[in-house]
Amino acid sequence: MRLVNTVSELRDAVRVWRSAGQSVALVPTMGNLHAGHLALVNEAQKKADRVVVSIFVNPTQFGIGEDFETYPRTEAEDRQKLNACGADLLFQPAVSAVYTSDAKTVVSVSGLSEEYCGALRPGHFDGVATVVCKLFNIVQPDVALFGLKDFQQLTVIRTMVRDLNIPVEIAGVETVREASGLAMSSRNGYLSAEEKTTAAKLYQALCVARDAILAGSASFQEIECKAMLFLQESGFQPDYFGVCKASDLKKAGEDDVALVLLAAARLSKTRLIDNVCFSRNPQSCSDAFLSKAD
Repeated sequence: MRLVNTVSELRDAVRVWRSAGQSVALVPTMGNLHAGHLALVNEAQKKADRVVVSIFVNPTQFGIGEDFETYPRTEAEDRQKLNACGADLLFQPAVSAVYTSDAKTVVSVSGLSEEYCGALRPGHFDGVATVVCKLFNIVQPDVALFGLKDFQQLTVIRTMVRDLNIPVEIAGVETVREASGLAMSSRNGYLSAEEKTTAAKLYQALCVARDAILAGSASFQEIECKAMLFLQESGFQPDYFGVCKASDLKKAGEDDVALVLLAAARLSKTRLIDNVCFSRNPQSCSDAFLSKAD
């Protein structure tokens, strides 16, 4: 695996691949890689001849008082993992290689970026959209892969690509979970062993809510309220629990079929997010959540 730190080196490598008629996949990450990230690399290898993985802790998506400075950075271990799984190139730029000191341009996906996590982390999704747009311009991949765990992020990126006519296929990859059901996340390292046991109840709440919707046993509002109460009683400080339309994250109506349950909650000092995507029509439950947006 080749390691490059500059845009020019990255573009030179991609140019050679392109001249040989090879396709390119991009897996953008912030490092501290776990099995969920490696699943993205494995899927990327199925979709393209060459796989670029970026590791960049993006400062513009962290707000005041968030964990940018303390965000876990495990560069040597990450390189070993990527070597082992056969990634072709690791792009690991400095902040100065991605952002000029007087940068003035911000990519903002209005509407989607202000709800749920966006309401609690102002500017977060502007930072995400901007850096992903920059990575797409730098690498110019055929396909880019993102985990479904960050469903709002995935929806923001799909919308940006559609609206800006960026010629990149966006592929979503199923969330990788620990045996307890806890979604794998770099921030799980902040949790104690006892807290990790409690953290798994976030996914439990999502599954119970999904089953209640499929059974038609309660209204969406009742299900949301029960889930929030369950999380509070389990020791979380819940930020939100919403029944949404999978297409645009708007509040779902009782007649909507393709749904996503979005949840975020704090456990001690750690903020966890998770979701469950499903269809109320088994015949239509296919790859809709995984494939690129139209």
